[in-house]
This record gives sequence, C-alpha cells and structure tokens, in this order.
Amino acid sequence: MKAIASAVEESTPHGIAAAVARLITSGDLAPGDRLPTVRELAADLGVSPATVSHAWQALSSVGLIVSRGRSGSFVMATPRRWLPPRFQGLAGQLEATRLDLSTGTPDPELLPALGPALSRVSMRAGTVSYLDQPVIPELEAVLRATWSYEVEAITVVDGALDALSRAMEIVVRFGDKVVVEDPGFPPIFDLLDHFGAVRVPVGLDEDGMRPDLLEEALKLRPAAVVLQPRAQNPTGRSLTKVRAQQLAQVIRHSRHASDAIVIEDDHSGEIAVARDVSLGAWIPEQVLHIRSFSKSHGPDLRIAAIGGPTELIEQLVARRILGPGWTSRMLQTMLHDLLTDSTSVSEVNDARRVYRARQRRLSEALAAHGVILPPSDGINTWLPVADERAAVVQLAAAGIRVAAGTAFQATQDGSFVRVTAGLVRNDFDSVAAHLAAAARA
Repeated sequence: MKAIASAVEESTPHGIAAAVARLITSGDLAPGDRLPTVRELAADLGVSPATVSHAWQALSSVGLIVSRGRSGSFVMATPRRWLPPRFQGLAGQLEATRLDLSTGTPDPELLPALGPALSRVSMRAGTVSYLDQPVIPELEAVLRATWSYEVEAITVVDGALDALSRAMEIVVRFGDKVVVEDPGFPPIFDLLDHFGAVRVPVGLDEDGMRPDLLEEALKLRPAAVVLQPRAQNPTGRSLTKVRAQQLAQVIRHSRHASDAIVIEDDHSGEIAVARDVSLGAWIPEQVLHIRSFSKSHGPDLRIAAIGGPTELIEQLVARRILGPGWTSRMLQTMLHDLLTDSTSVSEVNDARRVYRARQRRLSEALAAHGVILPPSDGINTWLPVADERAAVVQLAAAGIRVAAGTAFQATQDGSFVRVTAGLVRNDFDSVAAHLAAAARA
C-alpha cells in the first residue's frame, strides 16, 4: 500500500491511475495482487476517497484491475483465456464507459434493417440437401458482377476471419514465412502463430504496403502475403490502384515469389470510401480475395465471400464439407436481398457517407488541437501517442475507451492507440481535445 502511494507523482484520478498502471506494467504489482481500499489509499495520499474511486474506475474500464465487492479490488489476471492472445486486447471490458472507441465495430444505428429482408426470405429460403452448391446462384451472380476483377471461382464462408483461416490452412505450412502489414490486424497474427508460420513484417505509408519493403521481404521466399486493400485495420489507409499495381508487379517480377499466394482481406467492404482494388487484376492466379459484409450489413450475418483460382477455392470448399458443410443458404438469401433491395442499398450508401463525415470531422477537430493525421478510410484511426499505457489510462479516466496499439504492431516501432472514429456521433471537439491531451501524456 505504501509502495503505491510513494509511486504516485500527481494526486489526481489520472495521476493515481497512471502510477498503478506503471506498477502493473513493470511487474511490481502482479496479477491477483490485492490493492488498498479506496479509503486507505486516500488517507495515505491526503485526497478524498472520490479521487481514488475515480482512478479505480479508470483502471477497471481498461481491464487492469477488477472489483470483487467487499473482498476488495485486485490486479486483473489474463482475461478470457478462451480468446487467442492478441484477441484479448481487442475484446474490451464488461464495464460500461461513456464512449467506447476500442471495438473496431460498426455503429449499429448505421446498419441496414434486417427485418424486411428476413420477412421476404423466410418462406423461400433453406435447403434439404447436403450436396447442393455451396453458393446460391443469385448471390454468386451479384458477387461476380461487383468483384474487382474477373475471378475464376467464388464461394461464401462464415465471415472474414473464417475466410482468412481457410485460406491459410490451404497455403501455409508450419515454418513457412508469411508477409504481413506492420501495423496489422491482431487476429491475423494470432492465426499465423496458430499455423506455426513466421511473420515477415512490411511497413506502410499513406498508400498502403510499401513496394520497396515488399521486394526485400520476398527475398525470404514467403508462402503468402496478407494485406488489407481498403480501410486497413488499424490505420484506415486504402490501397490506390497505382499502389496495387506496383505491389502486383513486384510479386510478378520476383524470382522468389512465383508460388506465393496473396490473401486480401477487404473487411470493410461497402462502407469504405476507396474503390475496391485487388492485386488479382494483374496476378489473378496468385490471389485469394476476401470481401466481408459484417461491417456494412451486420456482424451477425457471419458472411464473407472469397474468390480466387478454381483449384484453391475447390480445396477450400472440400475442406468445409468435412466441417460446417456450407454457409446457411437462408442467410445467403438474406444477403442477396440486402445487396439488391433499393432501400438496403441506400442505407449502406448513407452509412458510408456518415462514416466519412465522422472521420473528417474528428480529423479536423484533432488538427485544431495540434494533432495532424493522414486521412483515414472506414471506421478506424491510428493515433500516435507519447506513451501508450498512459494514453489509454488517461482516456479511460475521461470516460473514453480506445484500443492499445501494441497488439497491432508486428514490431514495436513507436506508441499508438487505435480509435474507432466511426463511433463518434457528436461532440467531436471534446473527444478530440481528450485524444490530443492523451497523445501528449
């Protein structure tokens, strides 16, 4: 207890919370350690119990401590052990907060209504055969008509991560090297660890993965290159057509990458402002392109499409036959309805415009507070900070939750937090002021 009091440099809720966070990070406070009571620490610091209580609330909201009622407050043990390692950092906490910008999920208010689609398909969807085609013909026709290049084969799976997992299962073997974006999406790193692959990080600029760094990485003869062509998570950057062509040319002309498969995760799909681009327009024989409908039409639909060379897609379909078999044809019929119904199409178009406006307004407000960021597409913004843990704790004390950047970084190059800007509906100046102050903390 005295050790905690002596570590506090500033007797404010943020100062107390930051001191305890540093003790947890350093290991001086271990998972399961009991913390002093609010009144005990308040007496040691000469502050009101309310001041310490606010600090405890901030630490609890970011998952560093947990309250067990009369038993006291304790340093949090590793949460949700059933989650993969980096997923735990994205799962958020159960405690409510004023504004949760940590999730990377769409605004529920901007998703198209599912009720009308459900009512229209409920009496004509479904299947009685285990051996029907895995994709209903009308959905496949819509997907092909809107695909970014002429693709040989398309199937549907249960979301983008299912598609990524199925693709990696086909092309990645234990010990293979795989090129990844740095920073990138933590579950991609978890998947590659699961398959025993060796990650080869490649940095980004404002147009996406850098061709010069990719060229160097290809000398290691990777089995795959994994990238996010639009609204990259966490940076919000999108590939330009020129950059996509440059990356494709680097792969085509590299004598080390003739067998490498490019796995593209277009997770934001129709809520991204940038046009859909794929390296498949230049090297279709080496590309598996994934398009998710979770952020545009609803996470609980659990549908993503994956297209690529017939041989690879048929392997993927055959493996799924020995598992889930197929993605519910009732859900496929609902998705087809949502993709073709004029009202649903308008709702998604409106959502894209709203997300773009929110990104712009938050960016402008941050600039007014001295933080200049590159434009972001989709729903996320990547914010550089002086100290990641201090920024997370300071924002939590203000009732704002963000995602710590460490889990997104293949190499620890700088400190960042990911902000789901698409969930900021109003009060942009106040949110930006808190973000800017935390960035400097």
